[in-house]
Amino acid sequence: MGDKIIKQTWKKELDEIIRGASGGLLFGIPLVYTMEVWLIGSRVDSSLMLLILLITYLVIFSLNSIEGFRRKKRKGWTDAILESSEALAIGCCCASFTLLLLQKITPTTPLEEVLGKIIFETVPFAIGTALSRVLLDGEPKKSVSQEDTSGKKRGNKQQVQVNETLADISASFMGAMIVAFSIAPTDEVRVLAVTASPPWLIILMMASLLISYMIVFAAGFTDQAKRRKQQGLFQTPETETVISYLIALFTSGLMLLFFQQLNFDMPWFLWLQYTIILGLPAAIGGAAGRIAI
Repeated sequence: MGDKIIKQTWKKELDEIIRGASGGLLFGIPLVYTMEVWLIGSRVDSSLMLLILLITYLVIFSLNSIEGFRRKKRKGWTDAILESSEALAIGCCCASFTLLLLQKITPTTPLEEVLGKIIFETVPFAIGTALSRVLLDGEPKKSVSQEDTSGKKRGNKQQVQVNETLADISASFMGAMIVAFSIAPTDEVRVLAVTASPPWLIILMMASLLISYMIVFAAGFTDQAKRRKQQGLFQTPETETVISYLIALFTSGLMLLFFQQLNFDMPWFLWLQYTIILGLPAAIGGAAGRIAI
């Protein structure tokens, strides 16, 4: 009995952390694709780093005193202080992970530069973590398939499946396009492509799939049970994640082509590099679109 309670406690704790990290990634990923932040972070003074952390913590604390990323009720200032510290730590971990993933910090990067970049990038990630439940959580709703009565015809059920599939495809495309549209015309994609080796591109693809899956099916935003029970044509969590990522890649290529960052005279490997690099934020945008419907 004791082991079961411990497992449930750890599972609940992991769910809360995943929810916070997912919110941080949704809000913070666009700023990671900003060259100016890389440069500012690489030469920031240590005293300014401390000031930024303090201001960020105060902002998070003000948010958590109203509604934090955890579902439990806060009993006083102590809970708000602890939850704010957790949100800041989660934001710092997310910022470090994405900077490592994009190779903007490496084992050879000077420590002061590493700290500067992480602290600057931590700000949106930590705020996104604190806001994750307020803006993205929701109450369970009955899915369309649950509202169907036993007397519905088979044709109606197939129509529901098609409608749900089209809704997810549209949401993935729109969410990916909104995010990719703001990054595609910038130089960041080209700069990141300079160091993009094939193994690194594979890691980036795996990370994109994992983060997308985590946001939609593991973070507990909106009605997670509803998403798992949808009856669309590609509605298993794994298949939906892969299909949505392919849509994100297609959208990335389309946006890069639209802003003339790619053209048909360029080699195919550059097309692959650029679309996979932009595919990470696009996949996160597509995940946000799917949890919004």
